[in-house]
Amino acid sequence: MSFWDVVWFIVISFAFVAYLMVMFSILMDLFRDRDTNGWVKAVWILCLIFLPFATALVYLIVRGRGMADRQMRDASEMKKQQDAYIRDVAASASPADQIAQARKMLDAGVISQPEYERLKEKALV
Repeated sequence: MSFWDVVWFIVISFAFVAYLMVMFSILMDLFRDRDTNGWVKAVWILCLIFLPFATALVYLIVRGRGMADRQMRDASEMKKQQDAYIRDVAASASPADQIAQARKMLDAGVISQPEYERLKEKALV
């Protein structure tokens, strides 16, 4: 096996991985798009199976901007849900509640005095 065979193998491997990444991003975009009809999605998938390169290029040209918009919208929704969850969890236990819970665990013998002090410090920070 010559040096150029190895280089050629690396180039082909890179192209194949890039091709798979494009295909998976197109499939993910198709399944995430709530506005597209199921029949249209099926046609796109069939075209991806039988004419993969041409279909991928057409899809990226026709729906490329929409892919970015949908991805940004989904990321924004996920961030809002995450922030709401964090606020909900953080609001559910005030520092006084956390210290009282730690005191109950100390009195029950579940934690030691140094652990109680550590939990108390953490609640006050």
